[in-house]
Amino acid sequence: MKSRDTLIRLKKFQVDEHRRKVAQIETMIAEFLRMAGDLDREIQVEQERAGINDPAHFAYPTYAKAAMQRRENLRRSADELSGQLEEARAALQESFEELKKVELLDERDQHRERVAENTREQNELDSIAGLRARGAVA
Repeated sequence: MKSRDTLIRLKKFQVDEHRRKVAQIETMIAEFLRMAGDLDREIQVEQERAGINDPAHFAYPTYAKAAMQRRENLRRSADELSGQLEEARAALQESFEELKKVELLDERDQHRERVAENTREQNELDSIAGLRARGAVA
């Protein structure tokens, strides 16, 4: 049973690692989207300050153009991370299922051991009762 305990600990560690990875990716996506939202507001402020909303206009603020590019890069990165997030969630699900399989096997083995132990104890008690009954009859 020692090897099964070690295997269970390993599977739990793997599940925890996958959970951490999923949480880390989710945090990164949220941070990128928050930063993109901040850039949206900065672009809006810059457009209002300059009085020009058309990025194709020759006098459109350079800062607004650069902020738009950064915003798009952040959104693209968030989209790419979304794909990684799905993969990480699938890996988490798989490792969780593996852990459950090992735990169920362990429970089944423990149940068998308890049944076998109970049967041994009952046989011992039956033999003691049989010896006492023979002693009382003789």
